[in-house]
Amino acid sequence: MKTTPTYRADIEGLRALAVILVILYHYQVPGIAGGFIGVDVFFVISGFVITQLLQRALEKGSFRFSDFYARRIRRLLPLFLLVSTVTFVMISPYYIGDAYYIFAKSWLGSLAGLSNLYYFHELTQYFAPETRSLSLLHTWSLAVEEQFYLIWPPVLYLAYCFGRNRSGLWPFCMALIAALGLSVYLAAAYPSAAFYLLPARLFEFMLGTGVALFGHQLPSLRRRSAEIVAALGVAMICAAAFLLTSQDHFPGYNALWPTLGTALVIYAGLHQSGTLTARLLSLPAMVFLGGISYSLYLWHWPPVALMHYQLIELTWSNRLLLMAAVLLLSWLSFRYVENRYRHRPWSFRKSFTLFVFVPMLVVWAIQTTIRLADDLSFRIPEERRELYNIIAQNNAGDLYKPCFKGDPADFDTSEACIVGREPINGEPDAILIGDSHALALLGFVEQLAGNRHALLVVTGASTPFVIPEHSINAFADPEKTQRNSALADYLQRRPMTVFVNGWWNSYLQDESFQGYFLDTVAWLDAQGHRVIMLEDVPELPSSSYAECLLKDMDDCSIDAAQVRQRQTSFDHFKQAVEHRFPDVIWIDPKKAICGDHRCETVLDGVPLYRDEHHLNHVGSTRLGERYIELFGNPLPGQP
Repeated sequence: MKTTPTYRADIEGLRALAVILVILYHYQVPGIAGGFIGVDVFFVISGFVITQLLQRALEKGSFRFSDFYARRIRRLLPLFLLVSTVTFVMISPYYIGDAYYIFAKSWLGSLAGLSNLYYFHELTQYFAPETRSLSLLHTWSLAVEEQFYLIWPPVLYLAYCFGRNRSGLWPFCMALIAALGLSVYLAAAYPSAAFYLLPARLFEFMLGTGVALFGHQLPSLRRRSAEIVAALGVAMICAAAFLLTSQDHFPGYNALWPTLGTALVIYAGLHQSGTLTARLLSLPAMVFLGGISYSLYLWHWPPVALMHYQLIELTWSNRLLLMAAVLLLSWLSFRYVENRYRHRPWSFRKSFTLFVFVPMLVVWAIQTTIRLADDLSFRIPEERRELYNIIAQNNAGDLYKPCFKGDPADFDTSEACIVGREPINGEPDAILIGDSHALALLGFVEQLAGNRHALLVVTGASTPFVIPEHSINAFADPEKTQRNSALADYLQRRPMTVFVNGWWNSYLQDESFQGYFLDTVAWLDAQGHRVIMLEDVPELPSSSYAECLLKDMDDCSIDAAQVRQRQTSFDHFKQAVEHRFPDVIWIDPKKAICGDHRCETVLDGVPLYRDEHHLNHVGSTRLGERYIELFGNPLPGQP
């Protein structure tokens, strides 16, 4: 360990380049489709800088784990507490329902250094929130970095204690190659885990640690060679920012180009500090931005997340105003908060108590209050409280929980799950089957069924009805297979009127489901059932459209052409069913709200949706009423 850490102005410039790319990407500036790689540049820099700091302490014999982690707490958390608290105050008048509670949970996870794990779990759920409106989503990268800080100091300490007289270059290179291979594998096989979790990012930190540990053991660079290496490194970073997109596998091999480029710039600077690249990165403006880069990173995302939630367009004027405001806030917070606490000689116990333990108790209390009460009195004006109740508190999954979340094999057939008229001899003569979309249409179906049918409701999250022989292949979850097997047994008892619905636009993207559903319709027809296929309602561009009335939007409608474009796969399926089974009845709720050009999301002042693709129960009922008003009742024998 022969490297002596010194101040590197070009590394501050690299930080500035990284945060600029991230901000331009998040502010949707055209041409910066891969600006997210700025985070990966930060990871390499962190690996290098932290390793140099640890080296210096180990060589002096002054390293203490408690001192290291106390410095990390004072460096990261005071500013985070300021930004997150301001964000909480900023979003409170606007975020409602789950969005508000999700913020509180993510706040606690971010404070604990676990937000990447939280978002990985939260964003892979069926009812995952919309990422662009998550105010603390950007803290996932801070959590990855903090987790690296937990594992790297002990590893380096053990290496220093037991391997001081041995060369670690080749073992390190082998570990680096293995870490890169793991990232490539995870990016292809488990993309969400690769993006949010440390294992797939580990090689990026290792590139930085490798330069710190072995940079002087590698060939020494002359001036011309250093110029080429440094320029190549910056070119790799910029090329990745311009050429990569969010659709590419990442991190994996695509993350190698910007991170290797960062390592090359740092490596060149170890040998030649005056290259043209280093001088450009060391310009006063770049050094200034690099110095406040942590503040810039924390401040830049919450306001744009609120704009996404409020459906405010990111025009050029809005972008420039945001950038100016974020720059000012970042400088002020850097000067008066970040620099005020980072150099305090406080112990680990004091630092942890002030910036972790006490804030976690406060945030936990806020989260619990929101979960139990969600008191709207100070957040939403009284005249809008009724709109909020319709949107957020009329989820059919909660209103008819026994019919949606019950035992998969022994589903509820009691009166709790029967709507319409009283069943004759206790037996319903109609049934609604499908997933959460089917349950969201219950109010609509109930209006059509009227007093004619005793309608049994049997639904399950992400569980459209597929006959048992296909269900095993269609679903990895055994509970879904059990539900469909039990439902098939029930449907074999006697002929009924069967209403069928599901999230068609989602399932039918898989060609296998075209066959599964077609065979299911054939099976229902063979059992003697009257089959009524319910088409789905339009999907909204964002869940924020469900709350458009609360946002004072002048126009709550959406583009009908985009709605039609998204249902191409469904149209193929419908044509196939109509060709084989002309007696099947099709009912399209969209007819009541869609014209040639626009589709409404509000009827007579009543919001129809609760998120981007589910109706709320009040809206579903109103949609059924409007359908009958416009087209009459399509069910045979209905008046």
